[in-house]
Amino acid sequence: MKYAVLDFETTGNQSSDEIIQVGLAIIDHDRTISQVYSSYVKPSVPIPPFITGLTGITEEDVLNAPLLDEVMMEMVPLLDDVVLVGHNVAFDFNFLQSALDRTGYLPFTGRILDTMDFLKIMFPSLTSYQLGFVSGEFEVAHDRPHQADSDALATALIFIKSLEEIDDLPLLALQRLSDLFSGEDSDLGWFFDAALQDREKETDPSTDGYTYYRQFALRTEDWIDIKPPRSEEMDNPLEGKTFEQFMDEVRTNLKNKLPMYEEREAQNMMLGDVMKAFDEDKHLLIEAGTGTGKSLGYLLPAIYHSVKSEEKVMVSTHTINLQEQLRERDIPLLTEVVPFSFRAAIFKGRGHYLCLRKFEHKINKRDFVTPKEEVMTAAQMIVWLTQTETGDDEELNQGNRGADFWETVASESDSCLGRSCPWFRKCFYHKAKHEAGVADVVITNHSKLFTDVKAGHQLLPSYERLVIDEAHHLEDVAGKHLGMNMKYFTVIHTLTRLFKDSRTGQLPNLRAQLQTSGSEKASEWMSVIDNLYPEILEIKENWDRLSDQLFGLMPERSDAAPGDPGQFVLRLLPHKKPKNWDDLSEIENQIYMTMGTVIRKGERMMNELKDDDDNYSSESLVTDISGLFKDLGAERDSIRSFMKLDNEETVYWLEGNGHYRSRSLQIYAVPVEVSEQLKALFFDKKKSVIMTSATLSVDKSFQYMIEQLGLTEASEQNQLLTSLLPSPFKYREQALLVIPRDFPSVKGSVGDDHFVNTLVQSLADSAVATQGRMLVLFTSYRMLRQVYDPLKEVLSAQGITVIGQGVDSGNRTKLTRRFQGQQASVLLGTSSFWEGVDIPGEALTSLAIVRLPFQPPNHPLVEAKSERLQQQKKNPFMKLSVPQAVIRFKQGFGRLVRSSQDRGIVIVYDTRILESYYGKYFLYSLPGPKMEHMPTNQMVPRISEWLNHR
Repeated sequence: MKYAVLDFETTGNQSSDEIIQVGLAIIDHDRTISQVYSSYVKPSVPIPPFITGLTGITEEDVLNAPLLDEVMMEMVPLLDDVVLVGHNVAFDFNFLQSALDRTGYLPFTGRILDTMDFLKIMFPSLTSYQLGFVSGEFEVAHDRPHQADSDALATALIFIKSLEEIDDLPLLALQRLSDLFSGEDSDLGWFFDAALQDREKETDPSTDGYTYYRQFALRTEDWIDIKPPRSEEMDNPLEGKTFEQFMDEVRTNLKNKLPMYEEREAQNMMLGDVMKAFDEDKHLLIEAGTGTGKSLGYLLPAIYHSVKSEEKVMVSTHTINLQEQLRERDIPLLTEVVPFSFRAAIFKGRGHYLCLRKFEHKINKRDFVTPKEEVMTAAQMIVWLTQTETGDDEELNQGNRGADFWETVASESDSCLGRSCPWFRKCFYHKAKHEAGVADVVITNHSKLFTDVKAGHQLLPSYERLVIDEAHHLEDVAGKHLGMNMKYFTVIHTLTRLFKDSRTGQLPNLRAQLQTSGSEKASEWMSVIDNLYPEILEIKENWDRLSDQLFGLMPERSDAAPGDPGQFVLRLLPHKKPKNWDDLSEIENQIYMTMGTVIRKGERMMNELKDDDDNYSSESLVTDISGLFKDLGAERDSIRSFMKLDNEETVYWLEGNGHYRSRSLQIYAVPVEVSEQLKALFFDKKKSVIMTSATLSVDKSFQYMIEQLGLTEASEQNQLLTSLLPSPFKYREQALLVIPRDFPSVKGSVGDDHFVNTLVQSLADSAVATQGRMLVLFTSYRMLRQVYDPLKEVLSAQGITVIGQGVDSGNRTKLTRRFQGQQASVLLGTSSFWEGVDIPGEALTSLAIVRLPFQPPNHPLVEAKSERLQQQKKNPFMKLSVPQAVIRFKQGFGRLVRSSQDRGIVIVYDTRILESYYGKYFLYSLPGPKMEHMPTNQMVPRISEWLNHR
């Protein structure tokens, strides 16, 4: 096969736009690139500035270029008898057909392949399929992105890499792929069919390193064979060894492994503090700033303690990201430097693991809702099974539509066949559970921690000692889990999985099986199923009505991003229900009754089926359907408890966004206070709970956290240790905090013209001084929007790009990556950028904080907490709003200096930090940067002077 890899640069994306550059790389039968053709093309229209900005192609470049006619004359012979390949090939293909047509050639009728498809299928764990990113990952030379010849060559090299990856696939996986695509008449199907025929001619297919089971090729082994660590050794490796002696060995190994390793005073203090809390059975609050090395600061004592005393230590993180970082970076390092074998297991919520039984069923039955997208996702997962040892969805880049597919194949407790499942020994969830059972240290997340508590400690192995990282989120997560949060789609998903239409859904699947089963009661059960359909549709209609009317009660919030969850918010008060609440309760009552009927009939039929038929294929279906009826029961009870609005200790509210209206509805019922529950569940029960984060103290005191987390009693009884670690960075030399003291102030979430103009001018001047590399944090999306356009206009003349959250497409990770990838850029972000964004080094030089990050006082939970404090004769502003804002402010400040080499500027445009009585809490809470205030017009000269003075 001969391939032609094509790339065009054009004046725009519309069919009427023109080609300005052509790149074509020819791949020969032996997979070598035999020729690269490239040429500029002279367009009949000027090149738009944004295209020049993107591609670097200027009017001068195309001034004397050949016309399209001449270029096509040279190109057309090269396209003879080839398979056309491109990255997002539809774009280039459309331009090719239109160019052939314009210049009088016949259209291209050959096969067309897209490298995007190959990357998705063959490299399911790549975090992005953008050409630039993939080139970097594959170490493919791509020196001039967005220039046609460079793009075509990079695409060709990536395509060859994909072909080599297909060569290494086990035969069975290739057969599965060929089979998947055979149902549709596509060029991709043709390609896999041809690849399979070639492979089957080979005499000796290699089977190294794979397990073959039920016609799937897997990387994973039977988990029953996984032994506890040190199972062969008789003696405890830490017998008679103190923690200091253990640490001496670890440090020696670290120095040998990492020549750059240097001891950090703060980390050594942390190791001692955590060990002390373990030894004395006490709780510990420990603030460890960026650069402390806090993961090792708690993992090493946890490993020492668990191995020496032979009891598990549980570690919990807030984000899955941090869990992944521990898995990929810290645990492998510790495995090499700890002088004996130990096991640290990662254990997530059940829905993160693939259920192989459901996946097998879905593939064999071709049970696809949207065939085109779902066949791609299925293909991706067939390849992923030859690579993954964990079956954890975080390893998969599923794209937007993949999430719906995942929901139908994720592991769930209600549909688990346990030991009677043919996949039991290979099951990813049971493997993770078994690994956690035999591990010394188990790393989970806050979410799973609370799910476990709610399930009566059935999910996690038992533990007496717990380390909570990112502990400033604990209260928030506790509220969500100890309360109730349900989405519109929670109910819809359950209903459509039971019955979407007469062909799709688990009930129609069961009906089809019964029809051919020959069971004497089959027709009776089929009529039960037929009678359930209209009732399920009735529930859906009523739930749509209820969601619609609930959404209609909410006013729009002025400071939120469009499409933000929480853009529409309404708190519901038990003693003051909305005026038409009775009508809504009537709809809820109909839902409750119909759901009850469906669940009763359904469960009775499931029990009869279980007794009647022991055939595996319907056993798995019956289990899945029983699980769905259970889900429906839980949803029915949640809706009922919400609509009752009868608990004064609970905050009830609705949220939604304007894009999806009632389909975005979320209902919440969260306890006002979780401190009592945290105390009862953790601090009274566990011997030792370590809570750490970069932001736990306010004005050098832990009092706020002690009260919020329910640690007051432990503190009074001397059961609580606290520790504020010194920063490892030299903040006075590394960071300068500047406050323009004459800056205009602002009321509410929208700035007046004077404020916005002054801000735009000042941001632009500062960005020029720092050559972009600036992150601007807003507390309200409306204000971000006010600044975005004028700032973009001023800076584009200086060659500095402005990227805005919610304006430019992409999630936080994508926007951050764009910001890091472009030398001179300014990134505007709201709430989610205040923490968890890591941009080390030169990419970030200055951080501008537009307003102090107070939470909107009208958020239902903040409002309810404030009322509670007023009842206790306390000042909600000083007790709640200020400490919350200080912690957020410290998180924002922490984005700037991420290593001992970083230097940077922080500008705070909110003069309340100087003028108000509470401003000092913000300044005193920072880790000691150099602070200066001055008139606005002196700020930029001072910034330039400080940056140049190294």
